[in-house]
Amino acid sequence: MFKRLLIANRGEIAVRIIRACQELGIETVAVYSHADADALHVKLADHACHIGPEDALHSYLNNAAIITAALESKADAVHPGYGFLSENAVFAEMVEQAGLTFVGPRPETIKLVGNKDSAREAMKHAGLLMAAGSDPVSSEKEACLLAEKIGYPVMVKPVAGGGGKGMTVAADNSELINAVKHFPAAGGSFYLEKYIADARHIEVQIVADSFGHVIHLGERECSLQRRNQKLLEEAPSAALTPAMRQQVGELAIRAAKSIHYSNVGTVEFLLDQSGNFYFMEINPRIQVEHGITELITGIDLVKTQIQAAAGEPLAIQQQDVVIRGHAIECRINAEDPVRNFLPSPGQINFYHQPGGPNVRVDSGVCAGSIVQPYYDSLIAKVIVYGHTRGEAIKTMRRALKEFHIGGINTTVGFHHQLLNDPNFCNGDIDTQFVTKFLSSQERKLALDSNVWTMMNGNVAFGL
Repeated sequence: MFKRLLIANRGEIAVRIIRACQELGIETVAVYSHADADALHVKLADHACHIGPEDALHSYLNNAAIITAALESKADAVHPGYGFLSENAVFAEMVEQAGLTFVGPRPETIKLVGNKDSAREAMKHAGLLMAAGSDPVSSEKEACLLAEKIGYPVMVKPVAGGGGKGMTVAADNSELINAVKHFPAAGGSFYLEKYIADARHIEVQIVADSFGHVIHLGERECSLQRRNQKLLEEAPSAALTPAMRQQVGELAIRAAKSIHYSNVGTVEFLLDQSGNFYFMEINPRIQVEHGITELITGIDLVKTQIQAAAGEPLAIQQQDVVIRGHAIECRINAEDPVRNFLPSPGQINFYHQPGGPNVRVDSGVCAGSIVQPYYDSLIAKVIVYGHTRGEAIKTMRRALKEFHIGGINTTVGFHHQLLNDPNFCNGDIDTQFVTKFLSSQERKLALDSNVWTMMNGNVAFGL
């Protein structure tokens, strides 16, 4: 096992990794930009290294600075968390070339799944179903011709990247041309895929060691999204029967084995109204929403990542995995729902997070913390457990009422509204649910901002 691990990240995921390392008896090294000198992850780590200015490009995305910090701090391994350099094959390769261990898949795997074209080809050979799509496209004219052949609406996706970024739905030629303008005119930087209406976003958690053993830990429902960015996730999905759960789990394992995947990852699918699972992508990293899988399986995914990277074989087999109960996660962002979710940086002057039975909060802030304008707006995750989905919903409502954050706007109130929506409670959701929800709530949000302010926690605790 490693003696010292550097965490190439910040915020709540850095704190989460520090806690896992403490339980494994591993010393931790935090890295921080000038803006994060007093951040919580810096205070909790055993050692800390300054890596650059506020701009992430020159700090958290600076390969050389992070490698230097790892070597100077005498770390054995580097954990990238999620975001930033977590899916950067060049960085993973640099870590290995420096004689350190990268806590994640092999660089060649990251490169393969990071390119949507090569990933689709690999999954075709593995026999996974895919929505009709194109090869990489290099011009507006070519895109329009292919879209007519595929049939509108189509999804325009960047060849590189992940996490839903850069994806756009086009219903006709004019919308397609407008979407294509956001990509370089040459170089095959995007491709087209048939848009599946009323679909649900289902992802399967996989765990693999370096000896070829692969298991899955069930699925997560990630359909509640805004601009292709997840807001609320739950596990398991209310839409899947036991037979469907077994099917999609087997598909995920087949996908992982076909590319000799190792470490922790996620295979993502779209589920259509006919019960078909269409492969979307493989995320070669820990997911933001990993906590809900931990609650229903009792398996610590961050510890598992580290143990697999250290060369340990999987401690469990597929038959040992038991899914119990239901878990829900709400991502709490420093954003103002009334103002179209405008980021809300600033100092937190009051912070009271929920507690009690079956409530977990993964947070990167505390009272006095400054939410920086330079980075992602996620500041905390509320994760709850219930024996049933109904119980989990009730526990989340209670938890959100207890969560008070002063000094900035947050999405606490928005999530409370979601958790009280009858359609959500009935499990009648798809990837367009939040768009429709916001449309129906738009006037209310505009006219009733005082209620939202109170629900955001920006009043004295107890009012």
